[in-house]
Amino acid sequence: MRRICMIAMATLLGSTALVQAETLRFAYAQNATPTKEAMARFAELVDEKTDGDLTVQFFPDSQLGGERELVEQVQAGLLDMTKVSSGLMESFDPIYGTFSMPYLFDDTDHYYAVLDDPEIMTPVYESTKERGIVGLTYYDSGARSFYVKGDPILKVEDLAGKKIRVMQSPTSIRMVELLGGSPIAMGQDEVYTAIQQGILDGAENNIFAITVARHGEVVDNMSFDEHTRIPDVVLISTAALERLDDDQRKAVREAAVESTAYHKELWADAVNAEREKAKEDFGITYHEVDKAPFQEAVQPIYDDLSGDQAELVEKIRAKSANTDKAQ
Repeated sequence: MRRICMIAMATLLGSTALVQAETLRFAYAQNATPTKEAMARFAELVDEKTDGDLTVQFFPDSQLGGERELVEQVQAGLLDMTKVSSGLMESFDPIYGTFSMPYLFDDTDHYYAVLDDPEIMTPVYESTKERGIVGLTYYDSGARSFYVKGDPILKVEDLAGKKIRVMQSPTSIRMVELLGGSPIAMGQDEVYTAIQQGILDGAENNIFAITVARHGEVVDNMSFDEHTRIPDVVLISTAALERLDDDQRKAVREAAVESTAYHKELWADAVNAEREKAKEDFGITYHEVDKAPFQEAVQPIYDDLSGDQAELVEKIRAKSANTDKAQ
């Protein structure tokens, strides 16, 4: 698979790097419409702010590989930019794993208050600088919940023995283990077939996985435990930043932040529309659950925190309207 991706990448990018020195090559995996629109808006803003001296060329929908492959290509300088889940980025620097902590955010307002704070996020974005990549901004990826084929997840005990797909994130893996499930880390593009064939009983993701990835065709129930709100992160290679002049770097950073504001304008309406679509087109049954037992079951993750992650959690909790909330 990786060899095929590299051949495709060479075919698509081989001449681009030689003749378009003022073009940022931006590849991404499958994404929901609001995120695609935000990335397109980023490109428009870069073009506007540089009077066309710098443009963005997209390679969408996993043309050049899955998210891990794309990050590695950015590291190697074969790509300039990508957009991936911060859950995946935990394997590049542990600090990103903080955002995979279950029940970390109270709600959407708390989430945005944290992610929009440069004092909190700049050290996170810069944590992978020595590895050749830095973060520019984030996009909302919604609250992640469990969805399964067969009987719904209504209480912690219902996860016992169930094979649940998680991202390639140690924190996500441990969360499902503490809840009694059997976590299986795999790429998003493999999940549909794995559930269909019985390799998985279900997965955990946002509502767009039901509709955009069409997981609604192979599962029956979704339980809104909303265990995590893991942001996507827009990455750029340090080599690409060094290639740009000061004005271009400023334009890229400004465009990234403005594209996030645009994304937030679209996100809430899109989520509501997809919930209706999942129910009407795929017959998904929704369930509300008592989150307290789930929170109690994953408490050991917080008990074991130390160092930079513990400090970051403290900063995140300080942004909460409910500062007395126990972890």
